[in-house]
Amino acid sequence: MGSDHPPRKLHVIFFPFMADGHMIPTVDMAKLFSSRGAKSTILTTPLNAKFLQKPIDAFKNLNPGLEIDIMIFDFPCVQLGLPEGCENIDFFTGDNNADRQDHMTLKFFSSTRFFKDQLEKLLQTTRPDCLIADMFFPWATEAAEKFNVPRLVFHGVGYFSLCSIYCMRVHNPQNTVASSCEPFVIPDLPGNIVISKDQIADCDGESEMGKFMTEVRESEVKSSGVVVNSFYELEPDYADFYKSFVQKRSWHIGPLSVYSRGFEEKAGRGNKASIDEVECLKWLDSKKPGSVIYISFGSVASFKNEQLIEIAAGLEACGTSFIWVVRKSTGDEEEWLLEGFEERVKGKGMIIRGWAPQVLILDHQATGGFVTHCGWNSLLEGVAAGLPMVTWPVGAEQFYNEKLVTQVLRTGVSVGAKKHVRSTGDFISREKVDKAVREVLAGEEAEERRGRAKKLAKMAKAAVEEGGSSFNDLNSFIEEFSS
Repeated sequence: MGSDHPPRKLHVIFFPFMADGHMIPTVDMAKLFSSRGAKSTILTTPLNAKFLQKPIDAFKNLNPGLEIDIMIFDFPCVQLGLPEGCENIDFFTGDNNADRQDHMTLKFFSSTRFFKDQLEKLLQTTRPDCLIADMFFPWATEAAEKFNVPRLVFHGVGYFSLCSIYCMRVHNPQNTVASSCEPFVIPDLPGNIVISKDQIADCDGESEMGKFMTEVRESEVKSSGVVVNSFYELEPDYADFYKSFVQKRSWHIGPLSVYSRGFEEKAGRGNKASIDEVECLKWLDSKKPGSVIYISFGSVASFKNEQLIEIAAGLEACGTSFIWVVRKSTGDEEEWLLEGFEERVKGKGMIIRGWAPQVLILDHQATGGFVTHCGWNSLLEGVAAGLPMVTWPVGAEQFYNEKLVTQVLRTGVSVGAKKHVRSTGDFISREKVDKAVREVLAGEEAEERRGRAKKLAKMAKAAVEEGGSSFNDLNSFIEEFSS
C-alpha cells in the first residue's frame, strides 16, 4: 500500500565564505535547490545578511511557497582582533600594503573558527540532510561529523583549475625549471597545458597560508564530496579526471548564473549597481550588435593608477565603444584618468565607478567581448552569454582559468599577463590593451572564436534544462541526500 504522507523535503544548509565572489553563487545555489523542492538555509553574519536579504526577498516574491531563509551567526570582529565591521574579506581589498593585507587576510581566515560552536549547536537542533560549506571552513567537516550530517565542499571554481592544482601538487614541476618565467607542461593533466612558476599561487610549504591550505585539502578528503559550479560539456576531460583521481564524489550543477532569468534577478545579483540598470541598457540599445567591449576585474583586483591610465589609453587608441567598471579603494582620487579622457570618449565609452549589473550587460546583444580577470564567476557568466574574452588574470586560480579559455576552449585572447601578483596584477601596457581588444572583436579568427563561444552558451543553457547534464546531476544529488 502507498503512503498518504507527502514526500519529506530535503533540507540543505549553505555556509558561504564571507566574500562577494563566494556569496553570490551560494545564493544562486540556494535558489536552485529551493526551486527543486528543497528547503534552503543560508548561514551568514549580520552585515552580510543585509547584502543577501534583498535578492532572497525578490526571489521569494516571484516564487511564493518556496523555502529559502537566512540564519545569522555572531561574528564579534573587534573581539577576534579584526577592525570594527570587518565581516567580509573584501574589507581588505585595495590595501596598498601587501604584507598588512596578507596578515589581515590570514587573521580573517583563522577568525572564522569562531563559527564552529554555533554551527554545531545549529546542526544538533535542526539535523539538516546535508551541509554545503565553503572550502575555507575546513573545521566544518569535523563539526558535521559529530551529528552524522554529510558535509559537502563548495570551492566556487571549476574542474579545470581543481585538476591543475592537484597535478601541480602531486608532481611539483615548478621545482624542476631553471627560472620562474620558463614555461612547462603540467604533468598528467589532459591537454598539454603550458604555464610558468610566475603564474601560480604559492600556497604550499611551511607558510601560514600553506598550512591552512593543507587543512582545507585534508577536510575535503574526509568530506562527503564536492559540489561544483560548472557543467560537463564545458570541461568534460577535467570532470572525468577529477572524478577518477582527485575526488571520487562530485556533482556539477552549474552554471549557477543561468538560473537568474528575469531582469530583477539579473540586476539583483551582487551589490546594488552603482548605475541605474535601465539607463545602462538604454545606452547599450543605442549601439550596434557586438560592438561594445565590457571591462571588469571583479571585486578583489585593485589596480594602481599607472595601470588604469594604460587601460584608458589603450581603450581610446582602439576606438571601440566600451563599458569599463573601475573599483578604486583609495578615496575619490581621479588622477588615474587621462586629462580630458571622459570628454573625448563621451557617447562612446561608459565608466561605472563601483558595482555593475554584469549579467545584464554581458547578455545584451550590443556586447561583443569581455575583458576579464578570469575569476570563475565572471568567466562562467561570459561563457553563458556566448562572449569571446580578453583574459587578464591577476591572482588566485585565475591563470589556470585563463589556460582553459585560451588553450582548451579557444574562445579568448590573452592580454599578456605573465605574473601572479595578487590584487594589483602584472603591469600591462596600453599597446597590449589596444591589440588584445582589437583582436577579440574583429577579423577572421575573431569570428571563429565567437562561433565557438556561441556554441558553449547553447550548451550552458541546455545543461540546466530538464534532461541536461547539470539538471541530472542535481537530481541524483537530491535523491541521494533525501533518502
